Amino acid sequence: MGTIKKGILGGFSGTVGTVVGGNWKGIDYMRSKGTPTNPNTPAQKVQRTKFALTQAFLKPITSYVRIGFRTYAIKKTAYNCAMSHFIKNCITGESPNFTIDFTKVVLASGNLPMPSDASFLLENGVMTFSWTDNSVVGDARQNDFAMPLIYNKNKGEAIFSTESATRSTETIALPVSIDWAGDELEMYLSFSATDSNKLSNSEYLGSYTIPAEEVPV
Repeated sequence: MGTIKKGILGGFSGTVGTVVGGNWKGIDYMRSKGTPTNPNTPAQKVQRTKFALTQAFLKPITSYVRIGFRTYAIKKTAYNCAMSHFIKNCITGESPNFTIDFTKVVLASGNLPMPSDASFLLENGVMTFSWTDNSVVGDARQNDFAMPLIYNKNKGEAIFSTESATRSTETIALPVSIDWAGDELEMYLSFSATDSNKLSNSEYLGSYTIPAEEVPV
């Protein structure tokens, strides 16, 4: 049974016949009442597998993508925007053996200029990201936050920073866990404005497999 909250012309909550009404993020909506379907069709199995793979990837970097996709969080969450992009663009292979194309992963999206020479280097258990301050280009500013991220594809873990360095510092160092010796890492970098919602597109910097001797015990 549905309940009308705002008069006859307003939205309603609940079920009226074959129509379901509700409110999400301040928006009244109506949809047709779902009918039972077979949850094990091939298409549904594919979608569930992709969904599970996406959730597993995003789980350790949730707070990062909430910043990275914040400009798209209009009538939906930044996390859902990241999920949608990932499912559509970053999963490759055939069911059920889907894999992630890390070169296509986008962790932030926007128009802030990226440096043209961003790089990374691992020494003595510390991954250092470096770039040249390009704050004279477009909307880039010296105080834009640098947002480096290291994703461990073997363990499904990540290390990142969102506010520890700025474009003008031209470098930031992230300690790498001693448990990561021998693992393959994927590196990303983006920038976020400090005084607005502006962001850059994240840039994939490449992968790196850690030799055991490069992580101090």
